Amino acid sequence: MSSTCYQRNTMPTNDGHEVYYELNGNPSGIPVLVLHGGPGAGLASNYTALFDLDTYHVIGFDQRGCGRSTPFLSTTANTTAHLLSDITRLRQLLGIEQWLLFGGSWGTTLALLAAINEPETVTGMILRGVFLARRSDFEWFLAPEGGAAQVYPDAYQQFVAGIPQVTDLTSVLTYYGNAFNSIDVTQRHEAASRWYRWEEATARVHPITTDSGQLNGHRGVLSLALFEWHYVANQCFIAENYILQHACNISHIPGKIIHGRCDSVCKPEGAFALHQHWQNSELQFIAGAGHSSTEQGIRMALRDAINDFKSTLQ
Repeated sequence: MSSTCYQRNTMPTNDGHEVYYELNGNPSGIPVLVLHGGPGAGLASNYTALFDLDTYHVIGFDQRGCGRSTPFLSTTANTTAHLLSDITRLRQLLGIEQWLLFGGSWGTTLALLAAINEPETVTGMILRGVFLARRSDFEWFLAPEGGAAQVYPDAYQQFVAGIPQVTDLTSVLTYYGNAFNSIDVTQRHEAASRWYRWEEATARVHPITTDSGQLNGHRGVLSLALFEWHYVANQCFIAENYILQHACNISHIPGKIIHGRCDSVCKPEGAFALHQHWQNSELQFIAGAGHSSTEQGIRMALRDAINDFKSTLQ
């Protein structure tokens, strides 16, 4: 993990979880909470890299069941409401009244929901790869008729190779749900690897090559696959179109939306729809970029957004 970290700790919950968190940068600086994606991805090793750590106080935490939070892979008491409660409790534990929210992919979902629930605690938001958790967003990424399957038909064929009949999103989720809940460890690991390879294949315009042999049983692969399935299978535990319907709650909060024009994981229409509903937002589509924050154009836009907030929040 980053050498900038000056404190690592866990926050116990009242329902059996220990949420790992860490603090980086300047304790007296601008507080910013980093919300990782997935669900289940855990904190990236370089999540502080874009921040000026003399100016920012960067807070990161592993969401329930993944990373260094325990119990690992537990879906018990693991819903969107639980994660939002953890965000509130962490802010109170650290004695922070207001903070900037920085999220990517699923992290944008949590950031938006946290701001909708407690707008008075948010100074601004930087969102990369917006995911609104609508039925159409699930279908875009996972269904045979979705955008990702149409752009990457060869990778999708491998993703659904074990499914007898791939008819719709439900058939995909049912198959993977059975696999992830199987008593056969090998079956669970193989299913997690296929799910992970699908996301890796679609996340970048220029995908990287992953050694399939290194994926089976890898902690990050298991948690990403399991929790993405768990949340999507439960409609992310929020009502359909909830975020756009409640965007009026955040109309006064400044926000920067950064989205790859060629994003096959989270469809660009979602970013545009959010911008249309969020009065104080700025939207930047990055030409030639996909979903991943490692894409050069996206990283440059994120750095610029961070620097813009630095000048307004100091």
